[in-house]
Amino acid sequence: MRARLIYNPTSGHETMNSNVGDILNIIEKAGYEASAYRTTPKKNSAKNEARRVAKEGFDLIVAAGGDGTINEVVNGIADLDKRPEMAIIPAGTTNDYARALKIPRDDVVEAAKVILKGQKLPVDIGQAGEKYFINIAGGGSMTELTYEVPSAYKSILGYLAYLVKGAEMLPRVSPIDMHIEYDGGVFDGKATMFLIGLTNSIGGMEQIAPNSVIGDGTFSLIIVKETNLRDLVHLIALVLNGGRHVYNPKVIYTKTKRISVHANDENRLMVNLDGEYGGDAPMEFVNLHGHLNIYANVDSIPLKAIDTPTLSEKDAGEKIIEEERNLDSKNKDKK
Repeated sequence: MRARLIYNPTSGHETMNSNVGDILNIIEKAGYEASAYRTTPKKNSAKNEARRVAKEGFDLIVAAGGDGTINEVVNGIADLDKRPEMAIIPAGTTNDYARALKIPRDDVVEAAKVILKGQKLPVDIGQAGEKYFINIAGGGSMTELTYEVPSAYKSILGYLAYLVKGAEMLPRVSPIDMHIEYDGGVFDGKATMFLIGLTNSIGGMEQIAPNSVIGDGTFSLIIVKETNLRDLVHLIALVLNGGRHVYNPKVIYTKTKRISVHANDENRLMVNLDGEYGGDAPMEFVNLHGHLNIYANVDSIPLKAIDTPTLSEKDAGEKIIEEERNLDSKNKDKK
């Protein structure tokens, strides 16, 4: 079996450069013949390499970098009939997808060791027009802040860079008149933003889509209706307080397999795919169920966050027993 490590040398604090050898050794210990590709500043560097090795018949692609690098690799292989399995080594700023899969985010070598556990999940991805995303899509004023945070700030400040830029943008957030159709419903009017999630980890937080389930064949759709600055601050507080924003009348929260969006009148509605600009609406989003097989730290993911049929009966049973033990232990500690 052959594996290709595709890594971004500039992600995060450039931690990958000094750890490539150790990571390749881990991949080989897992039973693969391993090699590495260092991405370049050239557009679609990771995407083109992922597509090339997939067509050559490689069995595994290990994507190492930020959410942007992972998105490129996914876009390189998503439309192929025969797709290699994937593993993720987070080395970026927010690393939302790695957070959802419970992959270590502060040590790239420890993240690579997840491959040695041999635990994999069939995961959904989203198709947006001719492009693909693996964790989050969105549109509206608030989602545009990801385009305005310079890469240098992301590397130095990490997620704090988004918070600083978000606070700066709040006073000039203006709703956009849009039309959104989804399974069983239609929204037509002004909205501050819409978000389409495949996991519960969005923008560095795990409460924005609180009942999201990995691999269940649906998106979590969140529409934030027309809001002022005070409303937004209140909604953010509700997000941080256990995901209670989903009960607010300013928010529509639902599960759907397909979504279509366009701006009313002549408004421009830019679409964000995994943190990067993905084109302008009109756009249709389709859930591709179980499209990729990815290494994950499965025994650390709560059972309620995984679509049970994706696990074997044995694995699901073991997870239930382990979670019950942990719950019993916590209850005893409280007593």
